[in-house]
Amino acid sequence: MYQQTLCFIRRNDELLMLNREYKPTQGLWNGVGGKIEGNESPLECVIREVKEETDIDIARYPITDKGVITWKVDDSSTGGMYVYLVNVDEDFDYKTPRKIDEGILDWKKISWLLEDNNFGVGEMIPHYLPNIINVEGRYNHFCVIKDAKLTDYKFEELLPNKEKWTNKKYSSTMG
Repeated sequence: MYQQTLCFIRRNDELLMLNREYKPTQGLWNGVGGKIEGNESPLECVIREVKEETDIDIARYPITDKGVITWKVDDSSTGGMYVYLVNVDEDFDYKTPRKIDEGILDWKKISWLLEDNNFGVGEMIPHYLPNIINVEGRYNHFCVIKDAKLTDYKFEELLPNKEKWTNKKYSSTMG
């Protein structure tokens, strides 16, 4: 079981993103989420963390389990987090930019987040985000990082509500 969650909140063609003030993603735009506490389920954690960071109650909306994002760094350390997608109403009124303890919240156009050579987001986001927001199902989005550079990204479909893998595999090798 992983100890972190991540949520992308979508309104039309935008995502509510957080520019974090603290490591490990200091200065980069990312979704909202955080650490699982006590006996919380990942879903309970993401609902709580989003409420704490944004004051938005995502439990009022369908919360889609998109699987996990996992990584391996320099052939040694590994990690992962549960990832969710929430679609809010087209007219959802949430004024930004908004300063919070963790950093600055702002709506960002999906096209901007996926722009080539956008150094305002982590290297992994342009690879896994299109699959999280556009592909049905739950996946393991697996990233390999060597010498602080993303060298490989693969995603494999997970069976619904189970930790077994299907045989659907996709990959892209970084150049």
